[in-house]
Amino acid sequence: MNANPLSQNPARALVLAGGGAAGNAWQIGLAAGLFDARIDLRTADLVVGTSAGSTVAAQLTSGLAPDELYAAVRGEARPTPTQTPAPSAAAPPYKGAGGRRPVSGPDYLQWSDAIIAAASDPADMRRRMGAAALERDTSDGADAARWRAVVASRLPSHVWPRQRILITAVDARTGEPVVFDRDSGVDLVDAVAASTSAMTPYRIGDRRLLNGGYRRSENADLAAGFARVLVLSPFGGRSRMQPGWGMDLATQVGELEAGGSRVVTVFPDARAGDVFDANALDPATRGRAARGGYDQGRELAAGPVGELWR
Repeated sequence: MNANPLSQNPARALVLAGGGAAGNAWQIGLAAGLFDARIDLRTADLVVGTSAGSTVAAQLTSGLAPDELYAAVRGEARPTPTQTPAPSAAAPPYKGAGGRRPVSGPDYLQWSDAIIAAASDPADMRRRMGAAALERDTSDGADAARWRAVVASRLPSHVWPRQRILITAVDARTGEPVVFDRDSGVDLVDAVAASTSAMTPYRIGDRRLLNGGYRRSENADLAAGFARVLVLSPFGGRSRMQPGWGMDLATQVGELEAGGSRVVTVFPDARAGDVFDANALDPATRGRAARGGYDQGRELAAGPVGELWR
């Protein structure tokens, strides 16, 4: 008798983590490289998207092929200090992660690291993060409207796909984790805008929501019960949270494997560039990150990723 009830279950889950502008480009490049090597991540039975990964989740399930998405990233004009390219549905410019002004990586890290350091546990951290973000939110909703327009310009489709996708966020007022899907009564654009918000909360009606990475780093635990789980982690599985909190990817992978799932994790290699810390929000990183991801995907198709997905 087989001791693992998931071993005969073909269900596959794809987990797409946060990583800013660079992380988005790397994941799209990786998906395109795999696609060109006949591994199509769009066939996942579940797609989990967090922060920048929520944008990738919506893009990959939009109906466009991964190579089309990759071509759009490669075709983006590189912003300069004096010129920013106009938005387009195919290749919108990457600005900040939300809020009253574009968010710089160093400013964001300094702000959030101080809150994390003062917290006693994940729930306390989420409450503190929400309170600090709400304190910064002095607009009348105009910032949320602007951010929604930016997010909408990046998504080829604004309709939830028939395929099951989960988009993570955190309630800024209560600190409670939130997971959106097509049955949540929330537009796809709003769900992605909430998951990608940072430093100031995103408004959906009376709700105020924060970045999904505060729920848990990659949120791979949402793939529990799936036989095969592929996790793309732009930050290499690293977490800025306290080690004992269990927010890190290694803990999540251990939980999945204990439940019978086979898990493969993929991290960027040197070809993507050293861009996955404070520089992750810099649009100038996207070209190299996408190319590095593409080359990596081509190689991984013949290795553990291909074996997992076939």
